[in-house]
Amino acid sequence: MRIHAVDHPLVAHKLTTLRDERTDSPTFRRLADELVTLLAYEATRDVRTSGVEIRTPVTETTGVRLSHPRPLVVPILRAGLGMLDGMVRLLPTAEVGFLGMIRDEQTLQASTYATRMPDDLSGRQVYVLDPMLATGGTLVAAIRELIQRGADDVTAICLLAAPEGVELMERELSGTPVTVVTASIDERLNEHGYIVPGLGDAGDRMYGTVG
Repeated sequence: MRIHAVDHPLVAHKLTTLRDERTDSPTFRRLADELVTLLAYEATRDVRTSGVEIRTPVTETTGVRLSHPRPLVVPILRAGLGMLDGMVRLLPTAEVGFLGMIRDEQTLQASTYATRMPDDLSGRQVYVLDPMLATGGTLVAAIRELIQRGADDVTAICLLAAPEGVELMERELSGTPVTVVTASIDERLNEHGYIVPGLGDAGDRMYGTVG
C-alpha cells in the first residue's frame, strides 16, 4: 500500500478553514469540494491513458485520452457524497458507483447497507471517496468489496487520515494494489475514534446533524 500526503500551500490553507469549528456547513461543503479537486489531481497521476491521433488547426499530432474501461468513482455514503462533485469535475467521463457503509459507534466496525456498482470491476481503476480515514475499518471493508469484484487498482481519497487507520490498512490490505491520497496524516485517534486534531464529523459538518 502506498500513502501520499499532499504537501501544497493551497491544500493546507483550505484544510485549515475546514478544521475551524466556526466554519458553517455551506462554506465547509464548498471548501471540501475544492480540496477534493486538488487531491484528485495528485491521485490521478497514474490514470490509464492511450494514444490518439488528432489534428490541430496547424498540423497532425499525437495526444492521449483516458483508456477504456473508464475509471470508476465510488463515494462512501453519506459523507463521501460531499466529495463527488470535486472528483468528477476532474474526471467528467468517469462512471460513478455508490457504496453505503455505516460504523457501529460501540465496536467501530463497519457494515454495508447498500451497493450500486458493476458486479465485474476487472481491469478498472477505482477511486474511493471517504473524508476520514480514522480507524480504517470502513475503508478496509470497502476496498475488500471492490477487490472481490475484480478491481486491480484502487485509490482512496481522504481529507484526513490517522496513523491508526493507516496502520490497519497496511496490515489488513498487505499485498493489495491500494494507494491512499490525503491532505494530512494527523496525530492520533481519541477514545471515541475521532481524528485529532481532525475536523469533527465530516458528514455532520457538511449536511448538519440529522436523526
